[in-house]
Amino acid sequence: MTGFVQRFDQLVGNVSRVMHGKDQVVRAAVSCVLAEGHLLIEDVPGVGKTSLARAIAASVALTWNRIQFTPDLLPSDITGVSVFDQATSTFSFRPGPVFANIVLGDEINRASPKTQSALLEVMQEQTVTTDATVYRVPRPFVVVATQNPIDLEGTYMLPEAQLDRFLMRLEIGYPAPEAEAQVLRTEKDEATVTRLSPVMTGEELLEMVEFVKQTVEVAAPIENYIVSICSQTRGLPEVRLGVSPRGGLALLRAARVVAAAAGRSYVTPEDVKSMAQATLAHRVILRPDAEIQGRTAEDVIARALQAVPVPRTLLR
Repeated sequence: MTGFVQRFDQLVGNVSRVMHGKDQVVRAAVSCVLAEGHLLIEDVPGVGKTSLARAIAASVALTWNRIQFTPDLLPSDITGVSVFDQATSTFSFRPGPVFANIVLGDEINRASPKTQSALLEVMQEQTVTTDATVYRVPRPFVVVATQNPIDLEGTYMLPEAQLDRFLMRLEIGYPAPEAEAQVLRTEKDEATVTRLSPVMTGEELLEMVEFVKQTVEVAAPIENYIVSICSQTRGLPEVRLGVSPRGGLALLRAARVVAAAAGRSYVTPEDVKSMAQATLAHRVILRPDAEIQGRTAEDVIARALQAVPVPRTLLR
């Protein structure tokens, strides 16, 4: 367990070199990757969304591609296209940028819903189907996407089915004055993401992923606790669509990583609570009248956490 904690802290420390004063955000993002989940980073321009995504990709010796989402982007620009070979009179598949270990989707909500839907299959099944042929992407496979708030011009809302495939949604927020001053001081040293070096190999990352799966136990009371939280969101009057079963799985996987990073081989209710907002809030859809009244999905998750009793004993 000590080795996992050291590797986790090493990865977090490397990413934090370009994300000053955002330790909790960085730890959550790294936890998402180690849970083999996709990460959506949503915030206003200029707070470091792309820098965080690139820092994660640069910290592990894996293949990665960047896709700049624009309104004229086509689905084939993401998944790939079949090209006719005149010499052999056959079609050959030319893989798109989605065939990488880490795919950075920059400003994903600037592409049309049709183009965004090209990611649905590969995010869930890690395969791409074209011309009745199935192609598998390499493992690990993680999509790290950024988006600006939907009320900014030139953006589209992500389809609900695609939002549900992101294990976490994180907001970075503006840095504290001290951290922002540190950003200004490091600018002259060119301490940017382009200078980051990998701190672990892809094999080491997969070892950490498998370690969490095989080592961290989840007691029955914790499983019931997660199910109750998700179920609670579905019965509230202001909610049109509550947390899906996939959301419960996401919360479980994230809580396992948090437990391992703390040096424990079992999940506690505090681990579940710490990841609830990041893994569940983006899956909740409110009724229009609730939105007009100023209710938010985060409020729904907070109410669910308050309503569900915390397990008092853990059977390990």
